[in-house]
Amino acid sequence: MHGMIAQEWSRRQFVTRLATAGVLAGAGIPAFAQSTMSGDAAIKELMAGNERYLAGQISSFPEDLKILKEKTVLKQEPFAAVLSCADSRVPVEIVFDQSIGHIFVARVAGNLVTPEIMASLEYGVAVLGIKAILVMGHSNCGAISAAVAAKEVPGQISVLYQHLIPGIKGAKGDVALAVKMNAAYQAQVLRESSTVIAKAIKNDGVRVTSGSYDLGTGRVTLAD
Repeated sequence: MHGMIAQEWSRRQFVTRLATAGVLAGAGIPAFAQSTMSGDAAIKELMAGNERYLAGQISSFPEDLKILKEKTVLKQEPFAAVLSCADSRVPVEIVFDQSIGHIFVARVAGNLVTPEIMASLEYGVAVLGIKAILVMGHSNCGAISAAVAAKEVPGQISVLYQHLIPGIKGAKGDVALAVKMNAAYQAQVLRESSTVIAKAIKNDGVRVTSGSYDLGTGRVTLAD
C-alpha cells in the first residue's frame, strides 16, 4: 500500500511540476494553452470533423502538408484529447478531420485508463489547456472480445483484463455493448479518480465523455 501511495504521489508531482514550468516534456518548448473553446464546443468540433470525414470532404490534409513543409510547429495547442484503442484501423486525426497539433491523442489496447494514460491526459489538461476528453471505443475490438470471453492470452496481454473487467461485467457476452460500457467506464475513471481532471471539469468547464467508432461506417457516436 505504501508503495502504491508513493507511486501516486510521484505521478502527481510530475504533472504538477510540468504545469508549473509550462514546458513540453522532453522538448524545453513553452506550452501555450490558448484554446478559447468551451468543453461542449470542443466536442462539437470533433463531431463536425467526423461528419466531414463521412461526407468525403476532409479538409485537414492540405493543412498537414503545409505544416510539414514549413516546419513551423514549435508549439502545440490542441483543443481536445482522444483516448483511443491502439487498433490500426482507428486513425484518430483522420476520423475527426483534424490537422497536426489539434488533438492530443493517447492510445492503448482497449482504450483503458492506466496511471500512465491518466498522467498523459492530466498533462493535456493542466499544461496544454485541452477543453474536452473523448474516450473512444470501436466496433470489433479485439481487447474487449478477449476480455468478454476471458481468453487465455500470451505474454503481458492479460494485464489489460484488470482494467477492462470492471466496466463490462453487465455486458453478458455482448461485445458491442461491452465496447460502449468500457468507454463509459474509462471516462468515469478519469472524471472521478483524477483530481487534476475533476478540478478542470468543475472550474474550467472541461468535458469528459465517451463514444464509439464504427469500423464499417466510419461514424463516431457519442454516449451523451
